[in-house]
Amino acid sequence: MDLGQLKYFTKIVEHGSFTRAAQDCSVSQPALSQQIAKLEKELGQPLFERQGRSIEVTPAGHVLWAQADKILQMVDDVKRQITDDGQTGRIGISAIPTIGPYFIPGLLKAIGGQFAQASFVVNEDVTDVLLKRCSNGEVDLGILALPATAKYLTIEPLIEEELLLALPANHRFVDKPEIFVDDIRDEPFVLLDEAHCLQENVQSFCNTQRFQPVTTSRIQQLITVQNLVGLGHGVSLIPEMACRSTASDRVVYRSIAGEAPKRTIAVCWNPYRYQSQLVGNFLKALRELGDPPIIQAEGSLPESGPMLKR
Repeated sequence: MDLGQLKYFTKIVEHGSFTRAAQDCSVSQPALSQQIAKLEKELGQPLFERQGRSIEVTPAGHVLWAQADKILQMVDDVKRQITDDGQTGRIGISAIPTIGPYFIPGLLKAIGGQFAQASFVVNEDVTDVLLKRCSNGEVDLGILALPATAKYLTIEPLIEEELLLALPANHRFVDKPEIFVDDIRDEPFVLLDEAHCLQENVQSFCNTQRFQPVTTSRIQQLITVQNLVGLGHGVSLIPEMACRSTASDRVVYRSIAGEAPKRTIAVCWNPYRYQSQLVGNFLKALRELGDPPIIQAEGSLPESGPMLKR
């Protein structure tokens, strides 16, 4: 039994597929299947039951699965401890889609120079997947929005961000001195799908204000929400960092008067895994940032003006 075989085995269990596991491991499916066959021969037990295109983990497979992931994590942690000099190495970061494109580039520009000898691996995942990958040690840090809960993870709030009301540029409320919750109760809303925690943030705000948004669309990407608002399909609540990063003369962003909706951005990590000096230094720099380092697109929103009105 070798570590490569254990890695292939855990990926098959994770994906529920030999084909997807092979793709994830960047090997051919026959090569992966051959290694699993060798492992099964060594153990004298089948690890998977093949049922057409689907597979099931056998009782022996469940026993191995309970220990294989721990073994791989321990080996990875030992390697990181031995090579840890606080300057070189890899920092894996995962961010949810409503934060990643607006926050991560500015973050790396702001503090990446302090880690010139490090390599960064960045990806985007919805909250549930991000928490799982962070827990498994596939990434070092996760950047997400609260609320979020997960066993064995530390979740630390970083900053609070306002959610701005997005209106079509020709909407009757654009020139209104102040916009209150009562003004938008009957407006059609364009919102993200429920898989995104931003939708939960919006729904939570509406619940505290005692109204249910009338939803016209459920969308997967925030930029699509903004474009649909610009085309007059409804209004929405958009994180301020996304408003400043996306230029459009068809959408106006306004603060809601009174108790404006907000979301809290947080960082998470697995405290039970070895955290390198490098990751620890990066986390410290992240805590000291203060305001989010947004990189604005060319022609994007100024601090105030016709497209961003307070």
